[in-house]
Amino acid sequence: MFRMPNMTTNTAVDRALSILEAVAQSERGLTNSQISRQLDIPKSSASYLLRTLEQRGYLRKPGGQRYEIGLKVLGLGQSAMRGVSLRRASRAVLPRLVEETGLTAHVAILDHGRPVYIDRAEKPGFIKINTWVGRELPVHSTSVGKVLVADLAFEELTSILDRDGLERTTHKTITERSDFLAEIDRVREQGFAVDDEENNLGVRCIAVPIRDAAAQVVGALGVSGATSQFRSDRVESMVALARPYAEEISESLGAA
Repeated sequence: MFRMPNMTTNTAVDRALSILEAVAQSERGLTNSQISRQLDIPKSSASYLLRTLEQRGYLRKPGGQRYEIGLKVLGLGQSAMRGVSLRRASRAVLPRLVEETGLTAHVAILDHGRPVYIDRAEKPGFIKINTWVGRELPVHSTSVGKVLVADLAFEELTSILDRDGLERTTHKTITERSDFLAEIDRVREQGFAVDDEENNLGVRCIAVPIRDAAAQVVGALGVSGATSQFRSDRVESMVALARPYAEEISESLGAA
């Protein structure tokens, strides 16, 4: 059985990142021996790190000898750039949506199968909603999560559910897979999602999709408020208010 060479966590992380940087800067890729010499890493340690990075998809070895950057790294870069572009586009939109609705507005993207807030705005002095930029959310109990996975292939969606499950956070949380899949069918049909106190009691949210030039869902625009502010009979009118803002963001990303 292969055992990891004696390295501290910090040393291993530093060496792994140095390997990725060295391979990315090379024109033809690098062999194990070249990486070991260039970075002054013991060959056994380099072999372990290279094997791990290859297994995780951050490196690949198409010719059997030289390591090249893997698609996982490219995916991270594309995700980061998409998030930057989307956040830049949302900056001019969110304050206006907050002013019109009087509620908290936010934009989220799907990052490795998990919704993450990348921007938010709220009206000063109003009831604060527990959201922040960088917060990672569950898919099944949030309106942005439902919107972000609604267009995924069935296999990809079920893979996320297999990994993360359907944890109950309130008595209204959807915890049965069949019920959640039926909910996603409704989201696809109506073009928006609702979180009716499913993630936090006393908080109601809606979300609508943001699309790119290829008409792919790349983000979700959400509006959240305390149930005392955001009554259930305001859901459809709130969706109608949010949609033009989502379309404005989509157009800035090249959507028709």
